Amino acid sequence: MAAIGMQEIIIILVVIGVIIFGAKKIPELARTFGKAKGEFEKAKIESDKELKEFKEKQDPK
Repeated sequence: MAAIGMQEIIIILVVIGVIIFGAKKIPELARTFGKAKGEFEKAKIESDKELKEFKEKQDPK
């Protein structure tokens, strides 16, 4: 019995996505996902910056 690899899983997910959402909605969903990822990355960078500033205030050298 052969194991399913990552490429096969991606292909299956794309096919299921086209069946569920239709080919016209896929670019819109990808764009929305990209924007959400960008916002997440900005928030992560901002929180890391604030944490660093907080640590510097607590333990000045």
